Amino acid sequence: MAKRSILSGADALLSEPYLLRELGQFSSLGLVTNPTGITKDARPVYEALRDLCPLTALFSPEHGVRGDRQAGAEVAEYRDEATGLPVYSTYGPGRARAEEAMASLDCLLFDIQDIGSRYYTYQYTMTDCMKTAAAHGVPVWVLDRPPMIGCVPEGNLLDPAFSSGVGRFPIPARTGMTIGELAQYLNDKAGIGCDLTVIPCQNVVRQMFFDEGDLPFVCPSPNLPSVDCALIYAGTCLFEGTNVSEGRGTTKPFELFGAPWLDSAALRRELTELSGAGILPGCLFREAAFTPTFSKYAGELCHGIQIHVTDRGTFRPFDTGVYALTLIRCLHPDKYEDRAFLSNLFGSDLIRREDFYPEEYLPSLADSLSEYREETARYRLYPEE
Repeated sequence: MAKRSILSGADALLSEPYLLRELGQFSSLGLVTNPTGITKDARPVYEALRDLCPLTALFSPEHGVRGDRQAGAEVAEYRDEATGLPVYSTYGPGRARAEEAMASLDCLLFDIQDIGSRYYTYQYTMTDCMKTAAAHGVPVWVLDRPPMIGCVPEGNLLDPAFSSGVGRFPIPARTGMTIGELAQYLNDKAGIGCDLTVIPCQNVVRQMFFDEGDLPFVCPSPNLPSVDCALIYAGTCLFEGTNVSEGRGTTKPFELFGAPWLDSAALRRELTELSGAGILPGCLFREAAFTPTFSKYAGELCHGIQIHVTDRGTFRPFDTGVYALTLIRCLHPDKYEDRAFLSNLFGSDLIRREDFYPEEYLPSLADSLSEYREETARYRLYPEE
């Protein structure tokens, strides 16, 4: 099947002389980016912009401008060797210096590939930058990028009482929006009020997955090596709040999950039964053994499950993750553990309660998701097909 010929927002910007002329009127530009910020011919966008516009500073999110830092690792301020530009970290203790540098700019650009999950930190890097820019009267241009996992809202809307760095706004676990659409929506919904311009992609449709287009795929972060992995992450990221490995330290993070004490055969039977009943469609569950090289159970043999997506259109990652987590708790009440971080990821503490039943809870989300779709409709930049 032929891939769609598309342009990212960055490619669209670089191909439009009038947009470049407008950027050229500013005397100092900053760019928030990471390795996903590349052109269609795989050139870093900051290299292309440096030749055309007064680019004076780079800003890095979690994992760094070049994506060489693991989750949660501190990213220090430094000077980029290739460009000579200063790089300020928006993540961790360097944030104050980054905000100070942003305040001195004439315009701030944001170009990072999002994956479409509420837990993913880059969208909050974006809104933090928008807030800083708004406070200092600095306009923000968001260069949109195509959907990674299709624009399909799924899951619960976060309860603001559980707002955190892995879920800040009342949006679903699977947001159903591109990063540019989300910027527009949250600029209004969260009252950020920044001077915002979004440069849309070209020839993108809402239901497409990233690899259905012809842009080069770059891992959006070190533990998301494929589109299917990013899709499954919308459910199995919940295991980060438990003592079950989410597969970090393997070649299939988030597709694999397990623990040394897990009865993988019993879990597979339960999950396969749910799949056969149409409750968890679009995937297969395989027993798998793995030994993480880092993170939970590093160096220990784990017994677990690998999720194989067979139909992206019907697969529901959030439902799958919720059922899997609940089943593990039922199978191993004496060994399974979770912590408050699970509530942050889930967006409420309901999943940690003894009386939580997925078969009752998940259908109850339909009304809130319907309202969310209606509320976000006017921010959509792309057609359904």
